[in-house]
Amino acid sequence: MSATIDPLDDFTRGSFTHDNVTHRTYTKGTGPAVIVMAEVPGITPRVADFARRVADRGMTVVMPSLFGEDGLDPVVTRRDEIPGVATAMTKFVGRLCVSREFTKLATGKSSPVVTWLRALAADSHERFGGPGVGAVGMCFTGGFALAMSVDDRMLAPVLSQPSLPFRPIGDAHCIDISPRDLETVKTRCAAGLQVMGLRFQGDKLSPAGRFDYLREQLGDAFIGVELPDTAANPEALLPPHSVLTEHLIDEPGQPTHDTLLEVLDFFATKLAVQPAG
Repeated sequence: MSATIDPLDDFTRGSFTHDNVTHRTYTKGTGPAVIVMAEVPGITPRVADFARRVADRGMTVVMPSLFGEDGLDPVVTRRDEIPGVATAMTKFVGRLCVSREFTKLATGKSSPVVTWLRALAADSHERFGGPGVGAVGMCFTGGFALAMSVDDRMLAPVLSQPSLPFRPIGDAHCIDISPRDLETVKTRCAAGLQVMGLRFQGDKLSPAGRFDYLREQLGDAFIGVELPDTAANPEALLPPHSVLTEHLIDEPGQPTHDTLLEVLDFFATKLAVQPAG
């Protein structure tokens, strides 16, 4: 296994503190803010590239560093390396689940880190203006964008392959948000909020039951995009999972490319950004 490094030197580095919790941030662009929350193992070069696309579309991207080594991407080059990477990822996720900020993800309560993220979104709205903010969570952070939507400033939440809480196959009729927060989001959806979700149809980490649950709870306000596994980048050795990053085929006409454009347009429309071009 090898590794690549993105220096992230085209982003403005900073930090944000709320309630005595501080995380590094990476900011780029102009216009209304979109909070980009990385998937495990952290802000990889592909996550950063997605953030750059958001900035290029006319918005200010704000990437908080919640875990991992910023800019690092362990590259799997052979199939015999996959078991070792999977074991390392399992241990990494285990550490996240027992950390103070993530311990309540599967207990019927929104995670403590969501309070920090809501404060970051509020601060970003004040700094960068616009009618509100957008957010995208991926995999481990996928449900955070939903829980952030209790705040009226959140206008464009995107849940990309939301994977928490982890459940046995067939027991995925849930997502990591407290009942009280979910009721608030449902009230907002009834008043016009829309929530976008992305997944591959065969993804066991983000199972179909989770989207069924979101449709039941949010009704027509939930925009679920479910792609066939054959749409995933075949050069990625791991099973189809990361719609906007690892498994993206960034070529016109490809389903993942079209989905990426849908997400960017969703942000731009909700945040009143001028059309591209």
